[in-house]
This record gives sequence, C-alpha cells and structure tokens, in this order.
Amino acid sequence: MSRVKWKGPYVKTDLLKKIIDDSSVTKKIIKTVSRNSLILPKFIGVTVTIHNGKTFGVLKITDDMVGYKLGEFFPTRKQFSYKKKKNNRK
Repeated sequence: MSRVKWKGPYVKTDLLKKIIDDSSVTKKIIKTVSRNSLILPKFIGVTVTIHNGKTFGVLKITDDMVGYKLGEFFPTRKQFSYKKKKNNRK
C-alpha cells in the first residue's frame, strides 16, 4: 500500500536536516538507521551508511535511486547455504 499523496514522501527529519546542512560538503558520510526513508533528488551525490541490523553498509546515492527507500539496497538477512561435510574416512 502506498503513502497518501497529501502527506508527501516520508523522510526522517534528522536525516533530512543532515543532508540539507551538508549539501555544500558532499565528502562527508552520513550515518542513518532509517531504512524506510524515501530517497529524494536532494540526496544525489551523498554517501550514506545504512544499518541492516548488524552492520552499517556504505551507499553512494545516484539519480537512478530516486523514489526508492534506503532499506531496499541492503538486505537484512543472509542467504542460507548448506556446508559441505568433509569425508575423512581412510
């Protein structure tokens, strides 16, 4: 279900303030936990680290990412794979 248009896109206010204040300095890395914030055109060129529940992952925002949420680029779960057993019979 999408968000109501009259409310506008959801972006955490702390994150938006950091990006607006640091818009002149794009070299700084901004740390955030807000995975449900929408990427706006103002974010282009900014480097953001996003928390996936365990670690922070680095994301450089490009123009193709506008309209997506920050959490879509870092999965929170690892893909499961079975380990091969060693056969030590002699």
